Amino acid sequence: MRSELVPLIRRCLVMMDVSRSNPIYLERAELIQLFGDKGIFDSMQLVNFLLLLEEEVEEKMGRTISLTSERAVSRQVSPFRSIANLIDFIVEELDETCERAA
Repeated sequence: MRSELVPLIRRCLVMMDVSRSNPIYLERAELIQLFGDKGIFDSMQLVNFLLLLEEEVEEKMGRTISLTSERAVSRQVSPFRSIANLIDFIVEELDETCERAA
């Protein structure tokens, strides 16, 4: 599942990069900090990125997740700290949607 998420996230980063003045460097994508002092996105850009990613996950994986839920924003370790953290959170969300569907 993780291996399926990396290309989806990269695709969304590339789509977001089109409208930015500072390019997003994807060489070490999993280390990219999305939000905060060293983050690549401001709050609106982060929300747009997350919504785009939710759509990609639904389209490519056939599952609906919420990356802007209370659960996401209230975590002690933010899923937006890095791409790696975001992938961990998405995997949790996908696992939970499987459990609910079963």
